[in-house]
Amino acid sequence: QVQLAESGGGLVQAGGSLRLSCAASGSIVKIMSMGWYRQAPGKQRELVATITSEATTNYADSVKGRFTISRDNAKNTVWLQMNSLKPEDTAVYYCYARIVTLRFEVRDYWGQGTQVTVSS
Repeated sequence: QVQLAESGGGLVQAGGSLRLSCAASGSIVKIMSMGWYRQAPGKQRELVATITSEATTNYADSVKGRFTISRDNAKNTVWLQMNSLKPEDTAVYYCYARIVTLRFEVRDYWGQGTQVTVSS
């Protein structure tokens, strides 16, 4: 089994910052990629940012220049630094990881989600 433990969500005023973290644990051989998705009320889940084990990053256009994703491979941990937050960033943020398990299967895992609310 693999678990993703998220932390760092909360309430912040527009223009403020938050930092999300997600640590993976369990039956892990290798984490191929990690990242964050978000889902606002009434909307589909969308990609925010991802990072590979080689540190290649990918960002949604809406967050480029404001959010930074980083990763510690040794700690199986990913962070999302969110600056200049806007009310439209309000959503539940989900950690994601594509993992090679001890059975050498490649599987996708999701965290339970953490609420980020940006007030205007």
